[in-house]
Amino acid sequence: MNIALWIVQGLLGLMFIFAGSTKAFQYEKTKASMPWVKESSKGLVIFIGIAELLGGLGLILPEATGILPILTPIAAVGLGVVMLLAAGFHAKRKEYQGIGMNIILLVLAVFIAIGRF
Repeated sequence: MNIALWIVQGLLGLMFIFAGSTKAFQYEKTKASMPWVKESSKGLVIFIGIAELLGGLGLILPEATGILPILTPIAAVGLGVVMLLAAGFHAKRKEYQGIGMNIILLVLAVFIAIGRF
């Protein structure tokens, strides 16, 4: 079980680090590739990016270093909430194609949270 958790943590963590960094630090690139960004405030997009970046780091670093490992499942819960809100946001905008990925990421975050609590 520990190996499965580490694989999911690593992959999900890297994905959120990459996605969050792009949203937080490359706003124009994000705006060009994600339609919802054009209709959202720059501050909201950067906030989401920072939340994803920190959450991704939180999935990996605390458990890997042994420093406050309780932060790993807390980060997973936080990212799960972000994905739940993202699914609702996309549903409201009738962007149904993105909801499936949000749900998959939510399930993976819940798996980590349950496995690490």
